[in-house]
Amino acid sequence: MLTIKVNAQEEKKEEFKPVYITVTTAHRSSDPDVDYSDWLKTEQEYFDKVTMKNDLIIGSGYYFHYFTSDDSEVKLVSVYKTWEDIEKSSKVTNDLINEGWPDEDERKAFFDKQNSYYSPMHSDEIYASLPFQKDYTTQSKEPMIFYVKVNKQGDGGKGFKEYFENVTQKNTYIKGYYTHRHRWGANSRDAVEVFALESLSDIEKMFEENSKLVKEHWSDEGKRKEFFKEYNKIFSGHGDYILTNVPELAK
Repeated sequence: MLTIKVNAQEEKKEEFKPVYITVTTAHRSSDPDVDYSDWLKTEQEYFDKVTMKNDLIIGSGYYFHYFTSDDSEVKLVSVYKTWEDIEKSSKVTNDLINEGWPDEDERKAFFDKQNSYYSPMHSDEIYASLPFQKDYTTQSKEPMIFYVKVNKQGDGGKGFKEYFENVTQKNTYIKGYYTHRHRWGANSRDAVEVFALESLSDIEKMFEENSKLVKEHWSDEGKRKEFFKEYNKIFSGHGDYILTNVPELAK
């Protein structure tokens, strides 16, 4: 879901290889006659026969509106090691589809049903990951909350790495954290931060803990103000979104 400006001295010294994230924003169908009772069963079948078997897709997930401007949105996310793997993956997917539904009529019936859940309108974007992340894996079948902060690139500033290491990484309410920069899509100035939390109430607790950690690391008020004077130049504004995932469809 992006370009965070970071001074050269702030980059991690070890070699960092970004992964590439494709995000398709789909929309649930508004047709009142669509039967959603088998939605999960249908998507689970596709997930088991295609997504899980496509080794070029190293991660994927379905994310639904929780608090956003459009309650019909569904984010379909896939992660790849390289840009080339995005292109190669299409052929692998097609082969797996033919293998999973060898009968042409059954294949058509399945995809007609799957497509009925969504409107024809969708948008696609591609991002590259940045070396500011806090990895998190869980076997829990309970949905998580994802607070997504879509920043707009500013005209300078510094301090992102210092803030990340002393606040974001130390905040125990932030179970996972991921940053991405724009590679292809609607707005080249987007800089996205994704915070994975266990519950909606943890968002408020996260902000409270951030304030505490900020005062601990920058205990001198003057130095704190000086730091954030530069830090706040990194972005020129942001939008907030809250999504939830479908654990059964997570790779």
